[in-house]
Amino acid sequence: MRLLLPLLLLSACAVAPPRPDPPLAYPPAARERMVRLALAEWRDWGGIVAAPGATPAARPAESDPANFPRLLAYWRAVPQDEGAIARNRRLYAAALAGAPAGAALWREPFWSAAFISWVLAGAGVDRREFPPSAAHADYVDALIRDALAFPATAPFLPRRPGEMAPRPGDLLCADRGPAPIRDWRQRAADAGRFRPMHCDIVVAAGPGAVEAVGGNVSDSVTLSRLAADAQGVLLPRAAGEPAWFVLFENRLGRLPPWSATP
Repeated sequence: MRLLLPLLLLSACAVAPPRPDPPLAYPPAARERMVRLALAEWRDWGGIVAAPGATPAARPAESDPANFPRLLAYWRAVPQDEGAIARNRRLYAAALAGAPAGAALWREPFWSAAFISWVLAGAGVDRREFPPSAAHADYVDALIRDALAFPATAPFLPRRPGEMAPRPGDLLCADRGPAPIRDWRQRAADAGRFRPMHCDIVVAAGPGAVEAVGGNVSDSVTLSRLAADAQGVLLPRAAGEPAWFVLFENRLGRLPPWSATP
């Protein structure tokens, strides 16, 4: 019996985890709602635009007590908030009381991934197809995993940023680390390790320019205007700016039965 128990434990550990259910297809309304929500938030935050090669000066928008409910909603969309809500409720109380500590409201932790998670949840995309997270790396890994396991039905397919012209609803992600990766396959080989990242939602695209909305850019929800070639393919970013390493092609509403072909 003493020998049998360790063997049983080893055998249980060797059993592969169950394969996840295949992702479901969504109607075009989910992708369209993603774009509408991102643009609506951008307008509500003041319509700040970052031009190619330039970042607008940071404003204290995130620390304005009037914006407390917006950021609270973003953080409520993620299952693990890294203590952000409890910490910033205290800072909000300080801001309402006029205490100096209130000036740090919502400055930590970074909330850009919570913003993306809020938009996807608000668009009606289930956690099975897009797992919300306080870290971009978590959902980036999940989307890559799904694309590799279910290439015919995954709602988001990873592409190299120069492989195709972005379309509204696509996710554009950059590596913010000191030694940035340049291709999503590098991330697939390094999945599970934290890397500082930032992702934006493409809201408009065409020859010469791509526009994408992201959170926690200049302490606000900001629209970044990105340079593209005559075919609408993104041009390389200026030296010193975070390097794009993946463009997630959004196939919500573009797969059967909502579309005849992927």
